[in-house]
Amino acid sequence: MHYVKAKGILSSQNGMNLYRGCTHGCIYCDSRSNCYHIDHSFEDIEVKENAIELLEDALRRKRKRCMIGTGSMSDPYIPQELETEYTRKALLIIEKYGCGVALQTKSDRVLRDLEILKRINEKTKAVVQMTLTTADESLCRIIEPNVCTTKERFETLKILRDHGIPTVVWLCPILPYLNDTRENIEAILQMCIKAQVRGVICFGMGLTLRDGSREYFYRQLDRHFPGLKERYIREFSDRYEISGPHSDELMRLFHQTCEHNGIMHDNGEIFAYLHRFEEKEPFGQLSLWEMQQNE
Repeated sequence: MHYVKAKGILSSQNGMNLYRGCTHGCIYCDSRSNCYHIDHSFEDIEVKENAIELLEDALRRKRKRCMIGTGSMSDPYIPQELETEYTRKALLIIEKYGCGVALQTKSDRVLRDLEILKRINEKTKAVVQMTLTTADESLCRIIEPNVCTTKERFETLKILRDHGIPTVVWLCPILPYLNDTRENIEAILQMCIKAQVRGVICFGMGLTLRDGSREYFYRQLDRHFPGLKERYIREFSDRYEISGPHSDELMRLFHQTCEHNGIMHDNGEIFAYLHRFEEKEPFGQLSLWEMQQNE
C-alpha cells in the first residue's frame, strides 16, 4: 500500500474511487486493463491520502445534494480499508452533507458501516450493490479467491434487506464454459428474490476482455482450468465482448424471472435509480441561499 496526493475526488457524475488497485484477485478483473493506466503493481494499493479533505470540500461547494457513487474501479472494502477507514470516513462526510450513496462491493465488510448507511437511508438513499457470479462456492473461491464467497454475500444482502437498505446485484461477468449454465443463473436469481433486491444489472451472459486484463485472465485459466484458454482463443480470438453458446437462452431466463418477481432488470432504469437523489424528509432548515436556488 502506498499514498499519493490526488487533484480531485469526484467525477462529473459524482463518482469517486478512494483506492486504485485491488487484492480480491478476481480472475476476470477489468480494472487491470491497460486503458486505466495503473503504473504500479495492481495489488500494491494506491491510497488517495487527501481524498477525505477533497470530498468534504467538494460537497461543501455543491449547490444541490446528490448521490455519491463509489466502488466502480476499486472495491471500497478491500482489506486495507480496515487500516485506513477511508470508506467509513467518506460515508460520514456524505451523511454530514445530506447526500445519498450508491456503493459497489463484493465484501461483507460493508456491514461494519451498517449504522451509517441506515442513517443516510433515513434521509435519502443508501444503496449497496453486490456482485454475484456463481452459486458454486468451490468455483467462487477460484475465480474470486480473496474475498467473501457468494453464500456470505447472500447473507449480507439479507441483513441489509432486514435493515431497510436497498440493494442491487451485478450479475456479471458470466464466463463461458465456467458459470454460464441455466442452473447457476437460476440459483443466483433465487438469491436475489429471497434477498428482495431492487434490481439486477446484467450486460449479457459473457464478459469483456481488454489488453492487460485478457493476459491476466488467460494466465489464471491456464493455472486453474487447463485447456480452456485454447478454447477461448479458438472461439473468440481477441474480441472485446465474448459470450457462450447459451447466452440468448440465459438472457431470456434472466429477464423473465426478474419481470415475474418485480425486480428491475433494465440497466438504464437501474442506473437512473442509482443516480437519482431522493429526499425522504427535510434535512434541517433550508438556508436563504438554498431557497433562492430552488426558486
